[in-house]
Amino acid sequence: MKIEIRRPSSEVERLKIFLFCVLISIFCITSCSIPNLEKPECTEARITVKEFYSYHLGNDMKLTKENLQKRERFLTVELKHGLDAQTDSERDYFTATNDYPKAFRAGTCEVVNENKAVFQIVFFWRDDARNEQREVKVETVKQNDKWLIDKVSN
Repeated sequence: MKIEIRRPSSEVERLKIFLFCVLISIFCITSCSIPNLEKPECTEARITVKEFYSYHLGNDMKLTKENLQKRERFLTVELKHGLDAQTDSERDYFTATNDYPKAFRAGTCEVVNENKAVFQIVFFWRDDARNEQREVKVETVKQNDKWLIDKVSN
């Protein structure tokens, strides 16, 4: 009497390996998420702040009536009216300097209430002779379901 040892076919073996890899991949993808520790108000307002400063630093920063009008979609009505009186000033209100920075970073955010958040904005000046950074605080408020810049201070 001869005993025959049967090996599983190679197709069945490959299918098992494939299913094992798929299951491991699904497990890894679903278990490896990075939690967002920032409050939702900061996350929403950060979009406005980053869009504004990207636009502002990428264009003419001199405070003129024309430039202010181009930025009004990011600003509260009160801030825009307050800045209307300061147009043609040498000092840039949004960076608190007349020495325009090369780059910025939206830093920490503090939620004051559900309709107000304050950001730390860091400005950078980097070239062959200079490596400097300064910061301002930017207050944002939620009006009509839209986050707008209401005040900049240093």
